[in-house]
Amino acid sequence: MSNIKMLNERDEEEVEVSWEDQQKINSFSRLNTRTDDLEEQYEKLKQEKEYLDDLSMELELADEDEPVRYKIGDAFVHMPLDKALERITSDSEKVQADIDDLKSQMDDVHGQMEELKKALYSKFGKSINLEKD
Repeated sequence: MSNIKMLNERDEEEVEVSWEDQQKINSFSRLNTRTDDLEEQYEKLKQEKEYLDDLSMELELADEDEPVRYKIGDAFVHMPLDKALERITSDSEKVQADIDDLKSQMDDVHGQMEELKKALYSKFGKSINLEKD
């Protein structure tokens, strides 16, 4: 989480914080929180994609005659190997699309944050810290 703070008088000249400046700081804070949430979702989806890829490779070695237990929601369903592989491919494509969407959202949020950083640092200089610890 970002640590936004104003330095005391002896560290830097005191700069008046206007209502607009405070709104920019608040927007930056909200975007920073959103970034953290998006990164958490991204990591979960990336891990799910890895699991699906590993499962796909594992099932390629399985016996075609034996049914496969495939988890749908909280239940396991028996299905033929070829149907399970189709399902895994479909699920993997959906997860990849979700990952791509999250990356796009993260890029948009980072762009907005950079614009706010430029505006705030240009006014406050070293009096404000918008970097993550």
